[in-house]
Formats: sequence, C-alpha cells, structure tokens
Amino acid sequence: MKKLKNSLAAITIASLVMAMALTATSFVSAQSADNLLWGGTQEQVGNKIGLGNADPRVIAASLINVVLGFLGIIAVVIVLMGGFKWMTAGGNEDSIGEARGLLSAGVIGLIIILASWGLAQFTVNLLYNATK
Repeated sequence: MKKLKNSLAAITIASLVMAMALTATSFVSAQSADNLLWGGTQEQVGNKIGLGNADPRVIAASLINVVLGFLGIIAVVIVLMGGFKWMTAGGNEDSIGEARGLLSAGVIGLIIILASWGLAQFTVNLLYNATK
C-alpha cells in the first residue's frame, strides 16, 4: 500500500510539473520581430511577444489563484486517498488510524488554502484600490 501511495504521489507531482511547464511556454516569431521592434508601437510589441499590457497586480492575483488551485486539488486528492484507505481498511485499527490522519491532514490543508486565498484576495484588492 505504501508503494501505491508513493507511486500516486510521484505521478501527481510529475503531472503537475508537466502541466505547469506546458502552460508556461509560448511561441515566438523571430522573423517579424525586427520590423516590429524598430517600427512598431509599444502596444504592438507587447501583443507580438505575448506579454500584453496587463496590470502587474492582476497578473500576481491570477498567479496566486492558479497556485492555490493546484494546492487545493492536491488537498482534495489527499482527502480522497484517506477515504479510500478507510473504506478498504477492513476493520484494521492501524489502517483506520492512518486514514484518519490523511483525512485530517487534507481537511486542515484545505482550510489553510482557503484562508490564504481569502487573505491574498483581500491584500490584492486593498493594493489595487489604494493605487488606482
């Protein structure tokens, strides 16, 4: 069971890393960059390289939401693993105790993630309204 748990954790971490690596890439067109950089406007350059003119506060808030979303998924998976372990314990007290530990860790993790999301939203909103 420990091997299954370690394998599941390794697969989860590997797929999260792969998903972040695949979503962080962008395609670059170097052939038309010279004309755009030397003859275009700032907005055209920003649109061409894919950065755009987004507010850094909005970008930071989006990044925080994505990271906390991934952490929330991991916490839910831990809760599901604890529930599965409890259902398949077959009355074994050691296995039930381990399942309770997983469930409590998952729920505590979800509470911490939700609290940090609320704190981040509050802080970003205060910064955004203070620097309008």
